[in-house]
Amino acid sequence: MFFDSQPGSITELLAGRTWSSREVLFQVGARIQHFQSAGLGRGDRIFVQYGNKLEFFVDLLGVWYLGASLVPIDSRLTGYEIENLARAAKPRLLLVDSAADDSKFAGLTALGVQVLDTRDWNFSGRDFPSVSQIRCRAYLDDEALILLTSGSTGIPKGVVHTHRSLRARWLSLHASLGIEAYRRTLCLLPTHFGHGLICNSLFPWLAGQDVVIAPPFSTATLMQLGSVIDEHKITFLSSVPSMWGLALKASKPPRSNSLRRVHCGSAPLSGHLWKQIQDWTGIKEVWNAYGITETGSWVAGTSVGKFIPEDGLIGVPWGAVIKVLRSAAPDAPFDLDAQCQTEESGYVWINTPALMRGYYQQPDLTDQAISGGWFLTGDIGLIDHRGWLYLKGRERDEINKGGAKIYPVDIDAVVERFEQAKEVCAFAVADPLYGQNVAMAVVLQNSDSATIGALHSWMGRHLAEFKMPVRWYIVDALPRNSRGKVSRKEVEEICAPQAPLDLQTILRSLRSP
Repeated sequence: MFFDSQPGSITELLAGRTWSSREVLFQVGARIQHFQSAGLGRGDRIFVQYGNKLEFFVDLLGVWYLGASLVPIDSRLTGYEIENLARAAKPRLLLVDSAADDSKFAGLTALGVQVLDTRDWNFSGRDFPSVSQIRCRAYLDDEALILLTSGSTGIPKGVVHTHRSLRARWLSLHASLGIEAYRRTLCLLPTHFGHGLICNSLFPWLAGQDVVIAPPFSTATLMQLGSVIDEHKITFLSSVPSMWGLALKASKPPRSNSLRRVHCGSAPLSGHLWKQIQDWTGIKEVWNAYGITETGSWVAGTSVGKFIPEDGLIGVPWGAVIKVLRSAAPDAPFDLDAQCQTEESGYVWINTPALMRGYYQQPDLTDQAISGGWFLTGDIGLIDHRGWLYLKGRERDEINKGGAKIYPVDIDAVVERFEQAKEVCAFAVADPLYGQNVAMAVVLQNSDSATIGALHSWMGRHLAEFKMPVRWYIVDALPRNSRGKVSRKEVEEICAPQAPLDLQTILRSLRSP
């Protein structure tokens, strides 16, 4: 049900391990037996704490065969964040591996979550039923993936994809892009979010193409990216803009001429960097790929023939209809009469059979994003006289740190629980490496060094490191609008002319004897 032919081989770059198509199917059958022994069945959910490993992909297929859904979680999350997600999603199982910190999972047992340590799984020399002998218990409209895009410290925002929406995405990509260029695919991205998992990895792999998996955003891999491409005869890779800053400086270009196509997505791509990537790779098919988790990631890109790289250029839809409207009101009937004229900026709406079922257990939030099957992206864009989409800005709150989406509400929720904090507002700031990074303005009852140090320790225990604000502003009050709501944009404008705290000096002084 999940593939028309056998999946391709899969290679784990650093470990040097490769599983052939035949070994993949053996491993899937073996894991199905383990999951059944643990009581996993149709409708259950399973957390997987590790990604970018061979085992992750066969675990995924095994879970799907039993009619359960998989919830990949970022391995960088703290135990507090994982427990909060588990309270909402109520998984039956959590899979961990040798890289796991056991202390992270101590509280899950009390929540009824069984933690399975896969380190002891050894299938060599044992017989298991082949996948062809196992009845698949999943249906097209069953949950397949829940991708948690925010809420690790508050109410989780989980994008629910069914087998139907995922298959719609892969079929549309096959029709729009073909499959030949993806014969040997390199994944440099995390597999706990849509770009790296649904499109970069599963799209080619389940169509019988070979995939090479690297640790996400690995500095070592990027510094030798050209030789990795040559050694593994890579024909395709996807990326985010921030990765190229290091690769272009530190790595020699590939020489084997195997590379045929490169995608760059998840964050704005400048025309200047675009041209640099084309020069380094030696190919013209470097495409800006527009993808949103809610639409199964890649939904448009620069597959338009000859083009000149430009800031904001996306291109044409891939298995979707894209409209730019003057209206951004999902609670009203979708109105094509509000469609913008050619070259007129407005709100980007998408209609695609690959659209998510909705946000997990949040129908009100779903209704705020979808109207009559049309999804409001939160992006500002225009369509030119050629029918090409350009993005001009965004209205969404999330902070795009080199392709990793960070939601300010997650940071706010942690700081608000600190006893000395009266008000807080996290927001985005420009960053030369990542594009954006995290800042926060906070109102404290006492702003002395000891309190600041205690707040830093509190946040470090409850927030993943990559979410920690790099700039702190101590303010007397936060600006509010007429409805009493804090405007992140106004907070950003107020803080911009101020000097942030010299946080490192404060923390060093607290450590000094």
